[in-house]
Amino acid sequence: MALVYKGLAVLGAIFISPVVVPVLFLGQLFYDILRLELPPGIEQPLKLLFFNSLLNTTMVLGKILEKLGICSDLSLLRLVVDGIPPWRDSNLLTKDLKVDEVPLRIYQPKWPPAGKRRGILYFHGGAGTFGSIRSFERICRYIAKNCDSVVVSVGYRLGPEHPYPGQYSDCLNATLYFMRNLDEYHVDPALIIIGGDSCGANFATVICQILVNKSHLPKVRAQILLYPGLQGLDFQLPSYQQNASVPILSRKLVVYFCFRYLNKKPSHLEDIIQNCHVPESMRWKYKKWISADNIPDDFKIRGYKPQKHTSFKPEAHEAIKEVLAMTFSPLLAEDAIICQLPESYIMTCEFDVLRDDGLLYKKRLEDNGIRVTWYHSENAFHGILAFFGYGIFSFLSGKKIMDNTVNYINSL
Repeated sequence: MALVYKGLAVLGAIFISPVVVPVLFLGQLFYDILRLELPPGIEQPLKLLFFNSLLNTTMVLGKILEKLGICSDLSLLRLVVDGIPPWRDSNLLTKDLKVDEVPLRIYQPKWPPAGKRRGILYFHGGAGTFGSIRSFERICRYIAKNCDSVVVSVGYRLGPEHPYPGQYSDCLNATLYFMRNLDEYHVDPALIIIGGDSCGANFATVICQILVNKSHLPKVRAQILLYPGLQGLDFQLPSYQQNASVPILSRKLVVYFCFRYLNKKPSHLEDIIQNCHVPESMRWKYKKWISADNIPDDFKIRGYKPQKHTSFKPEAHEAIKEVLAMTFSPLLAEDAIICQLPESYIMTCEFDVLRDDGLLYKKRLEDNGIRVTWYHSENAFHGILAFFGYGIFSFLSGKKIMDNTVNYINSL
């Protein structure tokens, strides 16, 4: 069925592309250049605007195809985000299989191991609605080769077709399968690492929290969280204000994709951005963990203003109440869970609307005695790793992030 949708998306795009696509793209590009004021210091702003315009054009074109009854708007977005598959790598063995209907791709270096290898589970980003094993092929290959590790890329089923919270079950089932078959892949049970980027980092966080209570399984050695999104309570944190309009993930787009992921029609967006969806009791209960007060002052210099009090609106809460669940917002986990988590690596980007989610989780872990290695990319933006490995279309900061991540893994 997925191939049918992809085929329809391609045919639809071909049908209307000769005239519509160039006009849409150029219009969007000029609009972005005139409208968006990118903050000083962001890497290669013109290249970023180009890719942002391509993303926005894809989303508009997808809406057109959906209106024409050709395919869903997400089908075209998924096709574009999947990118161009890389050439076969002669240094890696690759195995595809399914576990409980969930696709896995397992990468292993071809050279004989000196001993048992590390085992790394990787959950890709994409707001739970797009992204795939294929779109993160280059990242997983890079880690497998440069860390001499077995990497399991998990193709969890996407929302809204596969309802939330099914993605967490898919990731957990893939993790349990791997942990129970370590001997087959010559993996050291003391060197299991769970990680991901963006929403994939959210899944990795939740899986690590779930595994705390499964003492019969191997203990996770470390979690790797690359620009994680970890909460849906406060969209007025400094990074959400400072980077509200920064491509390729704006604050409004964060809320929009929350709705798409939950298979709901977007509504009350502005009320939610103003945090009117959070009951007063919950706001006060979790203020100790999710608050601008916990963000270092150095990160508040660039255009942050403390939010004025806003009233709770039940209709906004009802529209998106799922984002307040502990599964969706693992920053809400109790200290009794947090203090048992493995050593952690957290990567944040300065020009990322989700930056402060990572900073808040870093503080929570450290406050509970968990060792944290933190890497902050001062001129990168959210989604920069999606361009990793594409030569001139890549960003230098993306390569630095991956090299730093590899160095951390090799230090374990």
